[in-house]
Amino acid sequence: MSGHDHDHGHPHDADAHAPIEEGGGPVTWDEVLEAALRELCIEKGVFSGTQVMQALESMDARRPEDGARLVARFWTDPDFRRLALENGKAAAETGGIDMTGAPDLVFLENTPQVHHVVVCTLCSCYPKAVLGIPPAWYKSKAYRARVVREPRAVLKEFGTVLPKSVDVRVADSTAELRFLVVPLRPAGTEGLSLEQLAALVTRDSMVGVTQALSPSP
Repeated sequence: MSGHDHDHGHPHDADAHAPIEEGGGPVTWDEVLEAALRELCIEKGVFSGTQVMQALESMDARRPEDGARLVARFWTDPDFRRLALENGKAAAETGGIDMTGAPDLVFLENTPQVHHVVVCTLCSCYPKAVLGIPPAWYKSKAYRARVVREPRAVLKEFGTVLPKSVDVRVADSTAELRFLVVPLRPAGTEGLSLEQLAALVTRDSMVGVTQALSPSP
């Protein structure tokens, strides 16, 4: 899928545990170019500074919990699962998520035989509409390069050790295409509600670097 142009007290947005770090450094050329283009567009009246702030605030409001609720429905609702596999954007919209202007969304279903992990090898394309802002490690050069070359080693650093019989597939996001991993449903969750199931789904499990959480005994 490569090709190009993201306690129950588990913290969806915490990066403290992430083994791949992104060190602070000088401003990149891409960042300088983005700022210059943004300021030029504001000056020319293409959009206003207020519109930029509103767009950023709207994106900041997106949370991994949105994607987690989609995964819980995928696990429990055959009709939703079918729609999600056929048209990810349409499925997300049935969950009340505004996908206007968002790239196509593909649900990648993990199975006992296949495990998916998502990357963007050229930049940091990420399913922000359903997961919010990507973590720093996802955007780091180390993750982007290593997960393609040695996915099992990277997964192990996140605490995910898979049997050799499991086929690990790396999905490379593009400007037109985003991926949402549906982790394996944990055992012993048959009687849980949608809300309880969603609480087991972390951001990292929807990127594919970890599994869903096990329910409390």
